[in-house]
Amino acid sequence: MTDLAASGSPHADTGTRAGAPRRAAPALLAFAGVRLLGLLVLAAWGTSVESAHQLLTRRWDSLWYTRVADGWYGYEVRLPDGGVHSDLAFFPLLPGLERLFAEISPLSPADAGMLVSWISSLATAWALYLTGERLYGRSAGICLAVLWAALPVGIVQSMAYSESLFTALAAWSLYAVLTGRWVWAGTLAALAGLTRPVGAAVVAAVWIAALAGLWRERRRPTVRMTLGLALAPLGWFGYFVWVGVRTGSVTGYLDIQGQWGNGFDGGWAFLGFIGKNLTGTVIGGLGLIAGVALVIWLYVLCVRQRQPLPLLVYAGIVLVLALCAKGYFGSKPRLLMPAFPLLLPLAAALARWRPSRAALLLGRIAVLSAAYGAWWLHGSGPP
Repeated sequence: MTDLAASGSPHADTGTRAGAPRRAAPALLAFAGVRLLGLLVLAAWGTSVESAHQLLTRRWDSLWYTRVADGWYGYEVRLPDGGVHSDLAFFPLLPGLERLFAEISPLSPADAGMLVSWISSLATAWALYLTGERLYGRSAGICLAVLWAALPVGIVQSMAYSESLFTALAAWSLYAVLTGRWVWAGTLAALAGLTRPVGAAVVAAVWIAALAGLWRERRRPTVRMTLGLALAPLGWFGYFVWVGVRTGSVTGYLDIQGQWGNGFDGGWAFLGFIGKNLTGTVIGGLGLIAGVALVIWLYVLCVRQRQPLPLLVYAGIVLVLALCAKGYFGSKPRLLMPAFPLLLPLAAALARWRPSRAALLLGRIAVLSAAYGAWWLHGSGPP
């Protein structure tokens, strides 16, 4: 079995030859152009290039990743109310790469983290292009990469944050599933599980796609599939176990997240936040409702579009974890950024437009994204 989910697609035969870098070049160039625009606007918005660099590398969570890279784990902040914020809340792959690149190059850990994000975002664009092309054609692949670049919070893709690294690993793992490369799928899923807690969504997508395909074909797994399935959960599960051993508690990681005010409560806290906005700044509450309705509507379109099962499983879990988690609610758009399959219906629709018309619309979206990203980082920024 070489393809569990995308067989029968009118573009399924392009999977192998589409892997050539030259086929992805237009998507990568367009993606890089959108992100470069965001960086230029960010620099022009502030007082200097140095201030933009500071925002990209030494603010918010990037400071925590840098601390882990500098001294590994063990740093914590004690709050006035007695609470504790521990760096164990941050998964190790990004700070590990920061430390590695800082040791073999003149870069600081923070700059190394930004470099990892820039490279990872390009890798994500490549995987998104291949996925979109495989399912809906070359134009859809290009549109998907550009849409992801032009997300309202797309500037995070250029920061020393873990979203770009995670999305690259997730997207390539899912593409490996679509093309039947099970060892690659499992290896990349394990690495995604070392990057963010939502790596569980990649593991679930790999496992469910494999089991569904085996059940449908009534056959046993191959050796390579078995190896891929065994590898997939090692990163995510391994870090949870390591934190549990380090803290002396089976629920050690969940306890640490609880100290940060994070956790899964089925969305009750978020509903309360929306209600508070409705009774306060009504426009803010209505905007939140519209945003939630939009992402749910996009997921419904994904289902109606009959996207491959691994994409639906992955996007659905990312969506549920983002919307139903408590914590700082301003981070939800950032947490939704890895859910790239939600953009596939829009990409497929744009691919049916005249190229000039689609490019004009995408250009306008990119300008709005760049302006919003600059305003956002110079204001509240990503928590």
